[in-house]
Amino acid sequence: MGFGRPSNTESTSGAPPLLGSFPLDHEGECKQYMQEYIKCLRANKNNNGACRPLSKAYLQCRMDKGLMDKDDMKNLGFADIESSDQPSSS
Repeated sequence: MGFGRPSNTESTSGAPPLLGSFPLDHEGECKQYMQEYIKCLRANKNNNGACRPLSKAYLQCRMDKGLMDKDDMKNLGFADIESSDQPSSS
């Protein structure tokens, strides 16, 4: 008996989404970055704008450790934050 659906339809199991899947960090490989970000949020009254560099570092750690697909930081909303691995043009 299906709740909220007709009982004559077969249930299908869907595959998890490719884009946007976010595996848990069971090994705590990026825990330090997450803790620094949370500490920053608390210190700045949950103003995430003040903590964006820490958020970027956390996402970079996840990409480096294979916990999420690699993507360009500007696609993740960090186009305005200068990359630390590229030399600045002075």
